[in-house]
Amino acid sequence: MLLCMRTTIDIDDALYRELKKEAAKRGMKFREVVHEHLRRARALRSKKSPYQFRWKTDPPGRIQPGVRLDDRDSLFDLMDGRS
Repeated sequence: MLLCMRTTIDIDDALYRELKKEAAKRGMKFREVVHEHLRRARALRSKKSPYQFRWKTDPPGRIQPGVRLDDRDSLFDLMDGRS
């Protein structure tokens, strides 16, 4: 048994017309075209890897002596030239 949730959304007029034309051209119902596009958008979003922060050091692979990455205040002091 196929379950379906009915809802109301606002769609930009130009986008509505494009989707309506696509549905007519492909011989599909409007809702089927919308569902297809929503599924594609969700699939693309889930394929993206989450953001990962990477430390950059100069020279590569080494942190300058005296730098403590877990101490924000000392990092700001170093960046401001206060040792």
